[in-house]
Amino acid sequence: MAGLAAAFGSGAMTNTISDIEQADVILITGSNTTENHPVISSFVKRAVHLRGKQLIVVDPRRIAMARYARKWLRPNLGTDVAWINGLMHVIIAEDLHRKDFIQNRTMGFEVLRTTLEKYTPEYVEAITGIPPMI
Repeated sequence: MAGLAAAFGSGAMTNTISDIEQADVILITGSNTTENHPVISSFVKRAVHLRGKQLIVVDPRRIAMARYARKWLRPNLGTDVAWINGLMHVIIAEDLHRKDFIQNRTMGFEVLRTTLEKYTPEYVEAITGIPPMI
């Protein structure tokens, strides 16, 4: 939430609760959602159980949501930026990003791309302990 507050002036979520059940994949990182956001966690659990949505949890702690996750990744403490940079690296390398959105609504993308070049899955594994996934 601190990141949201710094970027957007509020720690509130940037989407609606109903979006949770519309998503194909739900990613929870650095949040003990069940304890800190019990209403949201109930929507996530329902999406997983009743709607067959995939949940990925990235947290070194065995939080309750890990029981519902298709994948639970346990990065080394303090390595969140590295694995997120690695995720962005893969998104760009595999051409999974929306170029039109980036071109029309962002600045500095080429600087970001250059920064992310070294964050290969192998490089990220050395920092985070998260193995590359195929």
